[in-house]
Amino acid sequence: MESANIETAVFGGGCFWCTEAVFKMLKGVSSVLPGYAGGTTKNPTYEEVSGGNTGHAECVKVEFNPKDISYRDLLTVYFGSHDPTTVNRQGNDTGTQYRSVIFYTTAEQKTIAKDFIHELNNSSQQGEPVVTEVLPLTEFFIAENYHKDYYERNKDAPYCEVVINPKLEKVVQKFGSLLSDKSKQNG
Repeated sequence: MESANIETAVFGGGCFWCTEAVFKMLKGVSSVLPGYAGGTTKNPTYEEVSGGNTGHAECVKVEFNPKDISYRDLLTVYFGSHDPTTVNRQGNDTGTQYRSVIFYTTAEQKTIAKDFIHELNNSSQQGEPVVTEVLPLTEFFIAENYHKDYYERNKDAPYCEVVINPKLEKVVQKFGSLLSDKSKQNG
């Protein structure tokens, strides 16, 4: 249940291990949970979603205090930390489960997200257009426990070193003013 000060946002931007690690760095974010949204299978498993037949995307559910970080700031970090111009792909990860998608929880989020994408597409005529979907959140299924805090528990794993670490370094460089004090100390 949301309190008056906490809002929920749901983002899919490739592997949820990466996306979770990025959003956990931000001030005003109280919770980040990996999970699945956007598909038809009830209570999907990681194996089912990875198979690409459920319609679900790997996502993170972000609970945040808009007094500390705005939804627009979350969008800035989201778009700056993944490639929103590739359909059903992030790096070597391919399939609909890795698509760029925003699941809005309020009409205001829908408007802000669509306006933000419009601004991005109009900012550079040379760049590829943003293909990020903007859809209503109907259900969010929390991923299995072994996915939660994956980066924190597996920093020395090759995937974390090769894929997640460079992404986090980029976030620190580009969005330092949005980082939590703890992330600034660790960064």
